[in-house]
Amino acid sequence: MLLVDVDGVISLWGFDMDRRPDGTYHSVDGLPHFLSQEAGEHLLALSDAYDLVWCTGWEERANEYLPPVLGLPGPLPYLSFDRHVHTGTTMPGHWKLGAIDAYARDRPLAWIDDVFNDACHDWARRRPSPTLLVETTPAEGLVSRHAEELSAWAAARAPARS
Repeated sequence: MLLVDVDGVISLWGFDMDRRPDGTYHSVDGLPHFLSQEAGEHLLALSDAYDLVWCTGWEERANEYLPPVLGLPGPLPYLSFDRHVHTGTTMPGHWKLGAIDAYARDRPLAWIDDVFNDACHDWARRRPSPTLLVETTPAEGLVSRHAEELSAWAAARAPARS
């Protein structure tokens, strides 16, 4: 599975307006978000190798806005986060880890996000199943080098065909 964050992966900010990435502004709950067309194209291609799962504070709202704008299949499964656990009380160090563990259990996973900390890397190393963390920057989001890394990682885990 591929756990997909939105802010800093698909919804971009901080880029030079003279070199704006491909994408468009959209109103999401009354707030402007610049949605990367490139990220959408990469996610669509990656959906052949991965089960895409929203791993974002947007939760179910990601399905309301993103699949139609980015050309993704939808709705996608999404993780729900306890709104009172943003300090990481269920899994020390990162507010998403508890929900990820509950959803993924022992399945292999890749996670693309713009905010990983030491606790995320420690958690990934300790998981009993293969785990890949792919970090983006909010000004560029999911780009070709990330998609290539994710594709190669999935291909290395695919069952051999006879």
